[in-house]
Amino acid sequence: MTSIAHEEQAIAEAGAWLARLQRGDVGEADGLEFDAWLDAAPQNRAAYKKSLAVWQAFEVSAEQVAAELAAASRRAPMRSAPTRRWMVAGGGLAVAAALAVTVLPGLLAQPETQTYVTGKGQHQRVALADGSVVDLNAESRLSVTLARSERRVVLDDGEAIFDVAHDARRPFNVAAANHVVRVVGTQFDVRNRQGELTVTVARGKVQVRPVAAAAAWRAYSLTAGQRMEVAQNGAVALRTVDPQETFSWRVGRLVYREQPLAEVVADLNRQFVEQIEIGDPALGEIPITGVIILDDPKSVMSRLSLMLPVRTVPSDRGLLLLRK
Repeated sequence: MTSIAHEEQAIAEAGAWLARLQRGDVGEADGLEFDAWLDAAPQNRAAYKKSLAVWQAFEVSAEQVAAELAAASRRAPMRSAPTRRWMVAGGGLAVAAALAVTVLPGLLAQPETQTYVTGKGQHQRVALADGSVVDLNAESRLSVTLARSERRVVLDDGEAIFDVAHDARRPFNVAAANHVVRVVGTQFDVRNRQGELTVTVARGKVQVRPVAAAAAWRAYSLTAGQRMEVAQNGAVALRTVDPQETFSWRVGRLVYREQPLAEVVADLNRQFVEQIEIGDPALGEIPITGVIILDDPKSVMSRLSLMLPVRTVPSDRGLLLLRK
C-alpha cells in the first residue's frame, strides 16, 4: 500500500472514530481502543487532528454553508427538470468547492491566543472580549483563545477566578492539571499548583473531566458551594465549602482549615518577593486554621508566631522559620 493510500485509510478511520466518540454511551473501553489506534500507526494522530479540525470548522460554519447552497440553488436556471437538477447539483458542488478554497482555510486558521502572566505578589484582572472576567493570582500563567465555537483557556500553573459570561453556543473550557473544566456561564476558582487541581464553584454549574480519552467517562458535575480536589496521583475528593473563603485572596486574605504550614508558606512565597524558608522540615507539618492578612512577610510571621511554636530570624532570602 502506498503512503497516499495509508493516509487516506487513516483519514477514513479517523472519521469513524470521531463519530464513535460522539455517541452518548461512549465508555472506558472505547477510550482504550481509541488510544491503541492512535499509537498503531504514525499517521493516525495527524489524521485525527486534521479530521477534528475539519469537523469543528464545518460545525461552526454549518449555517453559512447551508445558506450558500440554498442561494446557489435559487440562482440556478430552470430550463428543464433534468437540466435544473444537474445545474443545482453543479451549483452546489461549485459552492462547496469555493467554500473549501476560500472559507475553510479561514475557518481552520487558529484564532489569536492571548497569554497572561503574573509574578510574585502580582494580581491581574483581565476583561475578555466575550464579557467574561478573569482574576489571576500571583505566579500564574494563563492562555485564552476565543474561537467561534468555544472559549478555550489553559491554566498552565497558578490560580484564577473566572466569572464567565453566559453563551450557550460557546462553552467555556479551562484546561488545568490534565483535566478540563467546562461551563457555559458561572463563577468559579481553578487552582493548579504542581499538578494538584482544585475547582471551587460559587455560582452556576461546572463539569470537570480528565483529558485522557480512556478516563473521559469520569466526569464530575459541581454546583455552587462545592469543591473538587484532584491529587497528583488522581485521587479525587469532593467537599462542601464556602466559596468566598477560596475567593478571599482577591482582597488580600488567605483562609486555611487544617492546612500544613508548608503549604501556607508556599502560598505566602507567591505573594511576597521576600521569601520565607522553613528551617526544620517537621515544622512544615503543623496544621494551620485561620485567616492570614497579606500585608508584609514580617507582620504575617509575627502573628503566626503567636499561634505556633515558631520564631523567625533574618536570612539571605528574607526570613528563616525555626522552632521556638
